Amino acid sequence: MEKPQGALIAKVLPDSPAENAGLEIGDVVVRFDGQEVSFSSDLPPLVGNTAIGNAVSVEVIRRGKKQILQVTIAKLPDENEISIASGDRRKGAVPNLLNMTVKDLTEQQRKQLEIDKHGVLVQKVGIGPASRAGVRNGDVLLLLNNIKVLDVKHFQELVSKLPQDKSIPILIQRRGGPIFLALKLSDSEDS
Repeated sequence: MEKPQGALIAKVLPDSPAENAGLEIGDVVVRFDGQEVSFSSDLPPLVGNTAIGNAVSVEVIRRGKKQILQVTIAKLPDENEISIASGDRRKGAVPNLLNMTVKDLTEQQRKQLEIDKHGVLVQKVGIGPASRAGVRNGDVLLLLNNIKVLDVKHFQELVSKLPQDKSIPILIQRRGGPIFLALKLSDSEDS
């Protein structure tokens, strides 16, 4: 590629729309349904805003060559949320200026997810900085601005100190795999 851009595919779930369309690990998505994908954080909102059942063209770079694939959008399976979220999902949840609700992980969840002594469960993501970065319900937030998130209280402290109008690295765990995203707080919410 002439310049770094796009969303690198790190994992393709079995029997998923991505696998059925022929997407492969290592593909770089540069266009989705005619819209340019400049950063990895651009892709999740584009996919999320596409109606279930719609077939869209996805342009990828594979081993240096452009390819166009057709992907039919389907509903994400709820297995991750079902396995993690037992009991009342609202109990102990804390909202914040990222417009997402997080909750401390239980010991059982930590064992199940093979997470040691840090991380918080993302319960709900509303429109705002977290959703623009690609954070989803059921993700586990491990690092915020390169600092381990110990618990909900620590998370709130870290959020209150985040710089405005600067990209901040965050590390989440989704479906057992780590994913880095770029989060940006902004005074304008129109992006």
